[in-house]
Amino acid sequence: MARVRCITEMGMGVDVHGRDATKAARRAVSDAIRHSSVGFFRLLGKTPHDMFVDVTIAVPNPDAVDTSAVAKELPYGTVTVTAVKGGMEIPAESGGDAIIIANAAVIVSLDDGK
Repeated sequence: MARVRCITEMGMGVDVHGRDATKAARRAVSDAIRHSSVGFFRLLGKTPHDMFVDVTIAVPNPDAVDTSAVAKELPYGTVTVTAVKGGMEIPAESGGDAIIIANAAVIVSLDDGK
């Protein structure tokens, strides 16, 4: 089976208080998919359940991301979430808190049938 990339979406999510990388990551995925309405499946004899959805989340501390929780932001397809180092952490003036910014790349592909 070979996959053909059909859609690439990017998003950004922020957790303003609490340093919650998972919350920021979920918001980034939600931001990415909120801009899309995919309706070409019928033309290809496919359904939304035939999608492969590969998500890359960039945050300062990738180990802090609950990838299963992030995957639940996507309603269809076989979802894989990978967290990598990136994003941004902006410390509070007092130093006791920070803003976490996550970036998401959501790539949707389909099996080409070969």
